[in-house]
Amino acid sequence: MNILSFDIEEWYIEKKFCGGRVEKYRKFDSYLNKILDILDENNQKATFFCVGRIAADFHYVIRKISERGHEIGCHSNEHLWLTQMTPKQLQEDTKEAIDALQDVSGQSVVSYRAPAFSIGEKNKWAIEILAECGIERDSSIYPAVRDFGGFPAFPANNPVLIEYNNVQLKEFPIALTHMLGKDFAFSGGGYFRLFPLQFIKYKMSHNNYFIAYFHIGDLIHNQDGMMTRIEYETYFRENGSVKNRMMRYVKSSIGTKGAFEKMQKLLNSASFVSLEEADNQLTFENKILL
Repeated sequence: MNILSFDIEEWYIEKKFCGGRVEKYRKFDSYLNKILDILDENNQKATFFCVGRIAADFHYVIRKISERGHEIGCHSNEHLWLTQMTPKQLQEDTKEAIDALQDVSGQSVVSYRAPAFSIGEKNKWAIEILAECGIERDSSIYPAVRDFGGFPAFPANNPVLIEYNNVQLKEFPIALTHMLGKDFAFSGGGYFRLFPLQFIKYKMSHNNYFIAYFHIGDLIHNQDGMMTRIEYETYFRENGSVKNRMMRYVKSSIGTKGAFEKMQKLLNSASFVSLEEADNQLTFENKILL
């Protein structure tokens, strides 16, 4: 089973942190249109995890995705890491985002992905909060160590029913591969840009579960300079040293040239479904207690 997802946050990030450059909005719009056209041509559906503030400030983005028949999921309201939130803050953030996304899209929003896959061992209480907000499907767990998140103790690498404090969710964790003694994602973000397409397709063909996750920003050749210290510390909420900013710049820039064409070749070479479609095909016989 190949699942296709996109995290939609760029319009909000540009407005809040980068001054709202019109040329950036136009570029994001252009790439979104290209993605939707490719999906139409391939008769594929995807889940678009959207930041709630986009529904408030750029409602045409949400409406366009929904009108093309794709699932609208929630990607928080203001793209804050869940590791930086209290249960009350998460509840308020999620409810506000869901309400905004539902009002604009006309869909029931029941799928969720935390920014930076920021649900782990220390804040697994988030599962209960999300369920209370009406979330039924989650794709926030990255079952390995990573920046800003990660849940290396999570015992599954495939869709599974999870339970916390007598509350259940259907979890779609990020698929990993084991290399050089470590577990890596290979299906999205910087990993997708770094690994050769043939390697990714090989891994897909040898796994019964694959979930691709893309950001529009990952598919545009990065020609921006390194973030300023203030920009970095405002967004990442950590020390904006030259070292940290340089590492982030390299991570966000490597492989962006040609990334869109690479994604297009992948989508043209295999069948993909949304989380909603995958949920309808699965039985979720196994359960994990967190």
